[in-house]
Amino acid sequence: MSELLAFDGVTAGYGNAVVLHRLGFSLRAGESLAILGRNGVGKTTTLETLMGNTRVTGGAIRWRGQDITRLPAHQRVRAGLGWVPQEREVFPSLTVEENLTVVARPGAWNLTRVYGLFPRLRERRANYGNQLSGGEQQMLAIARALMTNPLLLLLDEPMEGLAPIIVEELAEAIRRLCEQEGLASIVVEQHPVLALEMTHQAIVLERGTVVHAGPSAALAADQPLLDKFLGVGIEEEPA
Repeated sequence: MSELLAFDGVTAGYGNAVVLHRLGFSLRAGESLAILGRNGVGKTTTLETLMGNTRVTGGAIRWRGQDITRLPAHQRVRAGLGWVPQEREVFPSLTVEENLTVVARPGAWNLTRVYGLFPRLRERRANYGNQLSGGEQQMLAIARALMTNPLLLLLDEPMEGLAPIIVEELAEAIRRLCEQEGLASIVVEQHPVLALEMTHQAIVLERGTVVHAGPSAALAADQPLLDKFLGVGIEEEPA
Protein backbone atom coordinates (compact mmCIF):
# COMPACT_ATOMS: atom_id res chain seq x y z
CA MET A 1 0.00 0.00 0.00
CA SER A 2 1.21 3.50 -0.80
CA GLU A 3 1.75 6.25 1.75
CA LEU A 4 -1.41 8.31 2.20
CA LEU A 5 -0.40 10.71 4.97
CA ALA A 6 2.81 11.70 6.72
CA PHE A 7 3.64 14.13 9.51
CA ASP A 8 7.30 14.99 9.06
CA GLY A 9 8.68 16.69 12.17
CA VAL A 10 5.58 18.85 12.65
CA THR A 11 5.68 21.54 15.33
CA ALA A 12 2.31 23.23 15.87
CA GLY A 13 -0.03 24.81 18.38
CA TYR A 14 -2.31 27.74 19.04
CA GLY A 15 -0.95 31.27 18.89
CA ASN A 16 2.37 31.23 20.74
CA ALA A 17 1.57 28.01 22.60
CA VAL A 18 3.34 24.98 21.11
CA VAL A 19 1.56 21.65 21.61
CA LEU A 20 3.16 19.34 19.03
CA HIS A 21 6.95 19.03 19.02
CA ARG A 22 8.50 17.61 15.84
CA LEU A 23 5.68 15.09 15.56
CA GLY A 24 6.32 12.32 13.07
CA PHE A 25 4.19 9.40 11.85
CA SER A 26 2.76 8.04 8.61
CA LEU A 27 -0.32 6.21 7.40
CA ARG A 28 -0.79 4.04 4.34
CA ALA A 29 -3.88 3.86 2.14
CA GLY A 30 -6.56 1.65 3.70
CA GLU A 31 -4.81 1.61 7.10
CA SER A 32 -6.31 2.65 10.42
CA LEU A 33 -4.40 4.38 13.21
CA ALA A 34 -5.19 4.91 16.89
CA ILE A 35 -3.70 7.99 18.56
CA LEU A 36 -3.45 7.37 22.29
CA GLY A 37 -2.14 9.21 25.32
CA ARG A 38 -3.13 10.89 28.52
CA ASN A 39 -5.16 14.09 28.55
CA GLY A 40 -3.43 17.15 27.16
CA VAL A 41 -0.66 15.41 25.20
CA GLY A 42 -1.76 16.67 21.78
CA LYS A 43 -4.11 14.02 20.41
CA THR A 44 -6.90 16.38 19.32
CA THR A 45 -4.33 18.99 18.29
CA THR A 46 -2.88 16.45 15.87
CA LEU A 47 -6.24 16.15 14.11
CA GLU A 48 -6.81 19.90 14.25
CA THR A 49 -3.38 20.40 12.68
CA LEU A 50 -4.17 17.93 9.94
CA MET A 51 -7.37 19.87 9.22
CA GLY A 52 -5.50 23.20 9.09
CA ASN A 53 -6.87 24.65 12.32
CA THR A 54 -3.58 25.30 14.15
CA ARG A 55 -0.41 27.33 13.64
CA VAL A 56 2.35 25.18 12.17
CA THR A 57 5.84 26.54 12.84
CA GLY A 58 7.96 23.62 11.70
CA GLY A 59 7.97 20.46 9.63
CA ALA A 60 5.59 19.41 6.90
CA ILE A 61 2.35 17.52 6.35
CA ARG A 62 2.29 15.37 3.23
CA TRP A 63 -0.99 14.14 1.75
CA ARG A 64 -0.71 11.66 -1.11
CA GLY A 65 2.81 12.88 -1.69
CA GLN A 66 1.93 16.59 -1.77
CA ASP A 67 2.83 19.17 0.88
CA ILE A 68 -0.45 20.49 2.34
CA THR A 69 1.05 22.27 5.36
CA ARG A 70 -0.29 25.66 4.21
CA LEU A 71 -3.42 24.43 2.42
CA PRO A 72 -6.70 26.03 3.66
CA ALA A 73 -9.05 23.77 5.62
CA HIS A 74 -11.83 23.71 3.00
CA GLN A 75 -9.37 22.54 0.36
CA ARG A 76 -8.24 19.70 2.63
CA VAL A 77 -11.83 18.45 2.76
CA ARG A 78 -11.98 18.56 -1.02
CA ALA A 79 -8.68 16.66 -1.12
CA GLY A 80 -10.26 13.77 0.80
CA LEU A 81 -10.12 14.44 4.55
CA GLY A 82 -13.34 13.58 6.41
CA TRP A 83 -13.62 15.26 9.82
CA VAL A 84 -15.80 14.06 12.73
CA PRO A 85 -15.13 16.59 15.52
CA GLN A 86 -15.46 15.82 19.20
CA GLU A 87 -18.42 18.22 19.48
CA ARG A 88 -20.23 16.46 16.56
CA GLU A 89 -21.51 19.81 15.28
CA VAL A 90 -24.59 18.49 13.50
CA PHE A 91 -26.88 21.15 12.06
CA PRO A 92 -29.69 21.39 14.65
CA SER A 93 -32.28 23.04 12.40
CA LEU A 94 -31.83 20.59 9.51
CA THR A 95 -33.33 17.11 9.30
CA VAL A 96 -31.10 14.05 9.35
CA GLU A 97 -31.43 13.72 5.60
CA GLU A 98 -30.72 17.41 5.03
CA ASN A 99 -27.62 17.16 7.26
CA LEU A 100 -26.39 14.42 4.94
CA THR A 101 -27.32 15.82 1.55
CA VAL A 102 -26.09 19.37 2.21
CA VAL A 103 -22.46 18.17 2.30
CA ALA A 104 -22.72 15.34 -0.24
CA ARG A 105 -20.00 15.00 -2.84
CA PRO A 106 -19.87 12.51 -5.72
CA GLY A 107 -18.63 9.05 -4.86
CA ALA A 108 -19.52 5.64 -3.52
CA TRP A 109 -20.98 6.88 -0.24
CA ASN A 110 -24.58 8.02 -0.69
CA LEU A 111 -27.78 7.99 1.36
CA THR A 112 -28.41 4.31 0.70
CA ARG A 113 -24.98 3.28 1.94
CA VAL A 114 -24.91 5.46 5.05
CA TYR A 115 -28.42 4.33 5.98
CA GLY A 116 -27.21 0.76 5.55
CA LEU A 117 -24.35 1.47 7.96
CA PHE A 118 -26.62 3.30 10.43
CA PRO A 119 -30.23 2.02 10.14
CA ARG A 120 -31.25 4.30 13.03
CA LEU A 121 -30.63 7.31 10.80
CA ARG A 122 -32.99 5.97 8.15
CA GLU A 123 -35.69 5.60 10.80
CA ARG A 124 -35.09 9.19 11.94
CA ARG A 125 -34.36 10.78 8.57
CA ALA A 126 -37.15 13.34 9.02
CA ASN A 127 -36.09 14.30 12.57
CA TYR A 128 -34.14 17.50 13.14
CA GLY A 129 -30.58 17.38 14.42
CA ASN A 130 -31.59 18.72 17.83
CA GLN A 131 -34.18 15.95 18.23
CA LEU A 132 -31.59 13.18 18.22
CA SER A 133 -29.93 11.48 21.17
CA GLY A 134 -26.20 11.87 21.70
CA GLY A 135 -25.53 8.50 20.11
CA GLU A 136 -27.69 9.29 17.10
CA GLN A 137 -25.93 12.63 16.68
CA GLN A 138 -22.60 10.83 16.64
CA MET A 139 -23.88 8.42 14.00
CA LEU A 140 -25.05 11.42 11.99
CA ALA A 141 -21.68 13.15 12.35
CA ILE A 142 -19.88 10.06 11.02
CA ALA A 143 -22.42 9.54 8.24
CA ARG A 144 -22.15 13.20 7.24
CA ALA A 145 -18.37 12.88 6.95
CA LEU A 146 -18.82 9.78 4.81
CA MET A 147 -21.13 11.70 2.48
CA THR A 148 -18.13 13.84 1.50
CA ASN A 149 -16.59 10.59 0.20
CA PRO A 150 -13.27 10.95 2.04
CA LEU A 151 -10.09 8.95 1.57
CA LEU A 152 -9.30 9.37 5.28
CA LEU A 153 -11.79 9.57 8.14
CA LEU A 154 -10.73 11.47 11.28
CA LEU A 155 -12.62 10.56 14.46
CA ASP A 156 -12.07 12.64 17.60
CA GLU A 157 -13.36 10.90 20.75
CA PRO A 158 -16.28 9.20 18.92
CA MET A 159 -17.40 7.27 22.02
CA GLU A 160 -17.33 10.12 24.54
CA GLY A 161 -20.37 10.23 26.84
CA LEU A 162 -22.28 7.44 25.09
CA ALA A 163 -24.11 4.46 26.57
CA PRO A 164 -22.30 1.09 26.30
CA ILE A 165 -24.80 -0.33 23.79
CA ILE A 166 -24.28 2.67 21.51
CA VAL A 167 -20.50 2.45 21.95
CA GLU A 168 -20.55 -1.14 20.70
CA GLU A 169 -22.80 -0.22 17.76
CA LEU A 170 -20.48 2.60 16.74
CA ALA A 171 -17.36 0.51 17.27
CA GLU A 172 -18.75 -2.18 14.99
CA ALA A 173 -19.53 0.42 12.32
CA ILE A 174 -15.98 1.83 12.52
CA ARG A 175 -14.49 -1.67 12.34
CA ARG A 176 -16.61 -2.32 9.26
CA LEU A 177 -15.35 0.86 7.63
CA CYS A 178 -11.75 -0.17 8.28
CA GLU A 179 -11.89 -3.89 7.60
CA GLN A 180 -14.61 -4.32 4.99
CA GLU A 181 -14.72 -0.96 3.25
CA GLY A 182 -10.96 -0.34 3.33
CA LEU A 183 -11.38 3.27 4.40
CA ALA A 184 -8.30 4.75 6.05
CA SER A 185 -9.02 6.25 9.47
CA ILE A 186 -7.41 7.94 12.44
CA VAL A 187 -9.12 7.44 15.79
CA VAL A 188 -8.46 9.55 18.87
CA GLU A 189 -10.03 7.76 21.81
CA GLN A 190 -9.67 7.84 25.61
CA HIS A 191 -10.43 4.12 25.96
CA PRO A 192 -7.24 2.48 24.65
CA VAL A 193 -8.52 -1.09 24.47
CA LEU A 194 -11.49 -0.04 22.36
CA ALA A 195 -9.33 2.09 20.08
CA LEU A 196 -6.82 -0.71 19.60
CA GLU A 197 -9.57 -3.18 18.72
CA MET A 198 -10.73 -0.87 15.91
CA THR A 199 -7.37 -0.12 14.30
CA HIS A 200 -4.33 -1.68 12.61
CA GLN A 201 -1.62 0.61 13.98
CA ALA A 202 -1.19 2.80 17.05
CA ILE A 203 0.95 5.64 18.29
CA VAL A 204 1.20 6.96 21.84
CA LEU A 205 1.87 10.64 22.44
CA GLU A 206 3.59 12.31 25.37
CA ARG A 207 4.14 16.07 25.41
CA GLY A 208 3.28 16.36 21.74
CA THR A 209 5.67 13.76 20.41
CA VAL A 210 5.50 10.04 19.61
CA VAL A 211 6.90 7.77 22.34
CA HIS A 212 5.57 4.49 20.94
CA ALA A 213 4.51 3.26 17.51
CA GLY A 214 3.53 -0.22 16.37
CA PRO A 215 0.70 -2.64 15.59
CA SER A 216 -2.45 -2.12 17.63
CA ALA A 217 -2.76 -5.81 18.46
CA ALA A 218 0.76 -5.93 19.89
CA LEU A 219 0.16 -2.93 22.14
CA ALA A 220 -3.20 -4.31 23.30
CA ALA A 221 -1.45 -7.52 24.36
CA ASP A 222 1.32 -5.73 26.25
CA GLN A 223 -0.13 -4.87 29.64
CA PRO A 224 3.06 -3.37 31.11
CA LEU A 225 3.41 -1.05 28.12
CA LEU A 226 -0.22 0.06 28.43
CA ASP A 227 0.35 0.78 32.11
CA LYS A 228 3.56 2.66 31.39
CA PHE A 229 2.24 4.96 28.69
CA LEU A 230 -1.44 5.30 29.57
CA GLY A 231 -1.57 4.66 33.29
CA VAL A 232 -4.60 2.43 33.04
CA GLY A 233 -4.76 -1.34 33.17
CA ILE A 234 -6.70 -3.39 30.70
CA GLU A 235 -8.78 -4.80 33.52
CA GLU A 236 -9.97 -1.30 34.40
CA GLU A 237 -11.50 -0.69 30.99
CA PRO A 238 -15.30 -0.84 30.72
CA ALA A 239 -16.76 -4.03 29.29
